[in-house]
Amino acid sequence: MATTNDLKNGLVLNLDGDLWTVVEFQHVKPGKGGAFVRTTLKNVLSGKVVDRTFNAGTKVETATVDKRTMQYLYADGDDYVFMDLDTYDQITVPGGVVGEASKFLLPEAEVTVATHEEAPLYVELPTSVVLEITYTEPGLQGDRSTGGTKPATVETGATVNVPLFISTGEKIKVDTRDSRYLGRA
Repeated sequence: MATTNDLKNGLVLNLDGDLWTVVEFQHVKPGKGGAFVRTTLKNVLSGKVVDRTFNAGTKVETATVDKRTMQYLYADGDDYVFMDLDTYDQITVPGGVVGEASKFLLPEAEVTVATHEEAPLYVELPTSVVLEITYTEPGLQGDRSTGGTKPATVETGATVNVPLFISTGEKIKVDTRDSRYLGRA
């Protein structure tokens, strides 16, 4: 348990049986009436964002979220198997928890897996990954970096828009947050 005075960004709260991360908070002391804390909370599982106000000094229940660096091993049907790099324990994470991160998961990639009471909550990838292009339309004479883009399939099966001069077999850097081409690797 903590009070609203202990709130800080990144703290995970257990409110009404759901886990919420504090995205933003602000202590407000109006000229009239009691002080309060205005917060922006993000649901850990669904990603839903809500604004919530607490009276100053109110007790809130905190949750312990364990974030560990793990190595992706392989896909097992719809599930994904990760290994803790410190203890070598393997855990299976359901595909729904991995979500969009699966588009950029390569075997042996190091990711952060967040768990609460041994239940996986989400998988966090590095901000960028290097992937090899397995297929893209060939470039034509006159294609330049200032021109348009074309779709390219990378080794994980994801599709990324790349400049016209990029060809099959090249390694590129991709932003994992929005599937954006960052440059050649």
